[in-house]
Amino acid sequence: MSTQSTPILSVLTEDLLIRINEKLVQDSDRKIWRLICKEFHRVDSITRKTLRVLHVEFLLTLLKNYTNLHTLDLSVCPCIEDGTITLLLHRVDHSMWARNLKFLNLSRANGLKFSGLEMLVGACKGLESVDVSYCCGFGDREAAAISGCGGLKELRMDKCLGVSDVGLAKIVVGCGRLERLSLKWCMEISYLGVELLCKKCLELKFLDVSYLKVTSDWLRSIAALSKLEDLAMVGCSLVNDVGLQFLENGCPLLQKIDVSRCDCVSSSGLTALIRRHNGLLQIDAGHAISEFSGNFVECMQELKNLNAIIIDGARVSDTIFQTISSNCKSLIEIGLSKCTGVTNMGIMQLVSGCVNLKTINLTCCRSITDAAISAIADSCRNLLRLKLESCNMVTEKSLGHLGLHCALLEELDLTDCFSVNDRGLERLSRCSRLLCLKLGLCTNISDTGLFYIASNCSQLHELDLYRCMGIGDDGLAALSSGCKKLRKLNLSYCFEVTDKGMKSLGYLEELSDLELRALDKITGAGLAALVTRCKRLAYLDLKHCERVDDTGFWALAYYSRNLRQVSNHNVELGL
Repeated sequence: MSTQSTPILSVLTEDLLIRINEKLVQDSDRKIWRLICKEFHRVDSITRKTLRVLHVEFLLTLLKNYTNLHTLDLSVCPCIEDGTITLLLHRVDHSMWARNLKFLNLSRANGLKFSGLEMLVGACKGLESVDVSYCCGFGDREAAAISGCGGLKELRMDKCLGVSDVGLAKIVVGCGRLERLSLKWCMEISYLGVELLCKKCLELKFLDVSYLKVTSDWLRSIAALSKLEDLAMVGCSLVNDVGLQFLENGCPLLQKIDVSRCDCVSSSGLTALIRRHNGLLQIDAGHAISEFSGNFVECMQELKNLNAIIIDGARVSDTIFQTISSNCKSLIEIGLSKCTGVTNMGIMQLVSGCVNLKTINLTCCRSITDAAISAIADSCRNLLRLKLESCNMVTEKSLGHLGLHCALLEELDLTDCFSVNDRGLERLSRCSRLLCLKLGLCTNISDTGLFYIASNCSQLHELDLYRCMGIGDDGLAALSSGCKKLRKLNLSYCFEVTDKGMKSLGYLEELSDLELRALDKITGAGLAALVTRCKRLAYLDLKHCERVDDTGFWALAYYSRNLRQVSNHNVELGL
């Protein structure tokens, strides 16, 4: 009898390998999978649906290998230009990689112009979503090229500064099926373009005209969009209550309205809008309304389905919180940043009824104490995000309650909460699912507190230690050992950090965004030790790191292939 073992690949069928591959969520796990053997690499190639290209020189090879893509993201590949597209379409059979493509992200692709865009759109005939945000040089010719996507449903054109009503008209005529359109910061767009848009694109469900010169006439046209569900008008200083009256009688399906930083909107105008749209799910009036009338508080009782309200900067009272608590049982997000009148009693009333809250922003609500935070922790067991910046009376007692009751907490902002100490971080570390923790200006924490966080919060992606001067090399050693998934780290003005700490950080292979401002104890050798291992670094701040010399910068140039921006002294270099 033969004792030779059967090769495992002969047992694992292609269908089984595909199912295994689909279970790999992390990029690092998928990379390891591809490197195991040719068969695993082939399975990854035929199953991959999304591709994010970092370097233009690899684009041709990648598109040859991945032929079943639904999403192509070129937003971090700024060297894309017309010549690249010409080469791509001639050397790679676009009938393979472009046939299933639905989503194309060209954000910040400033080198791409009309010719290249027209060729790309012509090759990808099934496109449903295109993002050309922050292509500041795009104008009407580029808009005309995009209009060739007849099946387009979503288009983001934020800050395409050269696009005027002429370009918008081209898109409106060619892309009549549009459902989502963002024109934020497109300052050449006027009433004429939006009027035509509202007449031709009757399927629109989302429209963003933030920071444009929106007037009442605009809103008269927008009100005719019978399928509109989400309207964003951030920073539209000409929008007033008269304009909101048009919306009051239109847009019957409206669910989300954003009038934040609209200085001429009052609570009266918003009240009228709410009364005719009591099915609203989200209201953002942050830094727009200074004070709420009794009528507004009364109409809040009708918003039974409301799940998010942002009223940053307003004067509030316990009465408002009592009304929200009694009527808005579906609320999952509330924004109270820089609100005056926020008290412990008000927060206690709020959370007694709104137990499903997942996001609470109490930034600069300086009257809040441990009593309010403890009430939040006790009532809101599904809390995910809590912002407490400059809530100076928060102590270790609050963090103890959060650690005990908010096991799902993912984001906590404690910036400038100077009463937070190591004992508090020990108690907080029970929140083992934390992804983002901000401790800037928390001057009473040290390496000991950081050790507690590193020991228990292994999922941490972002950590801000700005001006935490008690943090040094020992804390970074603990961090590099316990928080392997860390991507963003701010150590600016942590003066005790030396080259030894830099060497420890080199073991954080996922690190992409690092701030080291004014660390005068690190040298070129420390920077070299960091970048030799830390290959994913994309953003690096070295301002006022006086002892970093050419040795460090040579290493940075050689090893940091993904680097996009480095700041040194008063110079920022975008790569």
